Amino acid sequence: MRRPSEPLIVDVEASGFGGHSYPIEIGLALEGGSKFCSLIAPAPDWTHWDDEAEQVHRVSRDILETYGKPMKDVALFLNEILEGKTVYTDGWVVDKPWLTTLFHAAGVNMSFSVSPLEMILTPEQMASWHETKDRVIEDMGLTRHRASFDALIIQETYRRTQNSEENALD
Repeated sequence: MRRPSEPLIVDVEASGFGGHSYPIEIGLALEGGSKFCSLIAPAPDWTHWDDEAEQVHRVSRDILETYGKPMKDVALFLNEILEGKTVYTDGWVVDKPWLTTLFHAAGVNMSFSVSPLEMILTPEQMASWHETKDRVIEDMGLTRHRASFDALIIQETYRRTQNSEENALD
């Protein structure tokens, strides 16, 4: 598998941590440091809400219902900007099902692939990942736990671990 120099990263925040949870926010880190973020208005049958999850992402159900975009609009926009591409996540086992939930509820077929970040990490990158990520968080000063910030942190951590690996080879 060819390793991208700047992978597209997705992060999904959800209404909770279990099987009844659903996506409430999608964040992307795209090429050149640009990012996308959107709150998602819940479907009428999406009722599960976990107060502990709300404490983590700091988005109340009221905020979601007031400012969330219609799920179909979010799904169509994601398809537009990601069509035919692969987007990576460090939480594939939850992010992929939440994206599937979004697209299914919106009645839209996903036109891009979602892959675990581990598929493009070398053993050297994995070994320095957590330490590097801590430095990235400190350097970037991103204190809000939001999907686009998390995606940007992951993308920058990938870049730095890749650069340190390349520098070690010189």
